[in-house]
Amino acid sequence: MTNQRVTPEPALRLVGVSKHYGPTAALDGVDLEVRFGEVHGLVGENGAGKSTLLGVLAGAVRPDAGAMWIDGVAYAPAGPADGLARGLATVYQELSLAPHLDAAENVSLGRLPRRGPLLDRAAMERTARAALDRLGAADVPLGVPVGRLSAAQRQLVEIARGLASGARVFVFDEPTSSLGRPEAERLLVLMEELRSDGAAVVFVSHALEEVERVCDRVTVLRDGCNAARFERGDFDDEELVRAMAGRELAAFERTRGTALAEVLLHARRSDGRGQALTVRRGEIVGVAGLVGAGRTELLRAYFGLERDPNWVFEGRAASTPRAHWRGHAGSGGAGLVSEDRAHEGLALERPIDENLCLPRLDRATRGFGWLAPGDLRRRATRWIDALGVRGAHDLRAPIRTLSGGNQQKVAVARLLEADSELLLLDEPTRGVDVGAKAEIYRLVAELAAGRDGAAPRGVLVVSSDLGELLALCDRIAVMVGGVLGAARPADELDEHALLLEATAARPRTRTPA
Repeated sequence: MTNQRVTPEPALRLVGVSKHYGPTAALDGVDLEVRFGEVHGLVGENGAGKSTLLGVLAGAVRPDAGAMWIDGVAYAPAGPADGLARGLATVYQELSLAPHLDAAENVSLGRLPRRGPLLDRAAMERTARAALDRLGAADVPLGVPVGRLSAAQRQLVEIARGLASGARVFVFDEPTSSLGRPEAERLLVLMEELRSDGAAVVFVSHALEEVERVCDRVTVLRDGCNAARFERGDFDDEELVRAMAGRELAAFERTRGTALAEVLLHARRSDGRGQALTVRRGEIVGVAGLVGAGRTELLRAYFGLERDPNWVFEGRAASTPRAHWRGHAGSGGAGLVSEDRAHEGLALERPIDENLCLPRLDRATRGFGWLAPGDLRRRATRWIDALGVRGAHDLRAPIRTLSGGNQQKVAVARLLEADSELLLLDEPTRGVDVGAKAEIYRLVAELAAGRDGAAPRGVLVVSSDLGELLALCDRIAVMVGGVLGAARPADELDEHALLLEATAARPRTRTPA
């Protein structure tokens, strides 16, 4: 991007923006001012109104009241195209890509280059490659439909589309939540470059250390209202958390569990490379690694979502047909929280209570298989209260009406409703605020130990948040190029050691047990 002029007018200004959904005030008189040459943080708990505010900015949600300006000129978008026309690009947490189109086509979508009556494919590829190279994503293939790319690669394509738009105002909604450490680091550097170029950047994130690092100012939302505003140097993580929650939050500290003898999952490579991975009842095992290392593929192969001849699964699954063991949770099955919440983790158009109870709808049915709304409501309410799901006033509302973080809580709660005894958690706190993270950590730890007198569960966690793995897990293995290293006690590791092993470019060999 070439250097752009810095104007005295705010890049973006909102005054008194409100939006109600029935009796619920999603936004209540919100003010926001973002300058050119600034990275402005926007933080708040799940359900604080961030997603609704971004929808208003992008033209996807029409406010009930308030006014907006871009570069001093009134702005009242009738749809997302109006935002792009005014130089505002939004990178969504829930991706807005066309899965049947490839990366090059998605990056230019809405402004496809032409050569006469025909699309200019070469120009599309040049545009996409330039934007992806700026993100350090040269390995993202341009000719593959994005529906076949990994979640992290799709996130990079979404960001590249914003960069290629030529915008002067960028809105990033949880852009690092699907990325590994190196890709997230490159994106933070990119934000700093955009600021140096005179662009305005709005950065929405639950990763408060990232907010503290790159943001010049931060606006905090709570319950749809402005709660606080900070200048660089006037805040730290604890100050932001207090402003977001309106209270002190207890830090999560876990006493390491004692694994029982029963092996719930034993995974090894069919070619003998690397180490086997064992998960026993009563323990939490983590898998670290870079994007593309094969961590998600391991979970999906075990769960039967993908065929992978490289893996052999033993243990409890060896004596019980794995398809039956997974699917019949009431007899002690495995449950998966997918990293791709929007496309395969939830049925977005179905009601909240149905989504939560989906694996065990038989528990809420009466004669002839009819659903009993009262039973469904009671079962859903139990977990909604336990996990603090916000915005679920109407359990029959589509789950898409919840914020992304609250949708994630429902995805986790569904495994608990199913009584799964082996929990497979793929990025379980993606898009979840700091308070809700602690709640999920405590719940997972209780489940591993045996909650409310129930039998202890086994838990396998894949996460790009190394701090999360260290806080939550008993043992952690690192995967490089689809090959696992030994699972070592978390107390013997730190983030530096995990990252060093994850970035090692040496092949793994099998070592004696």
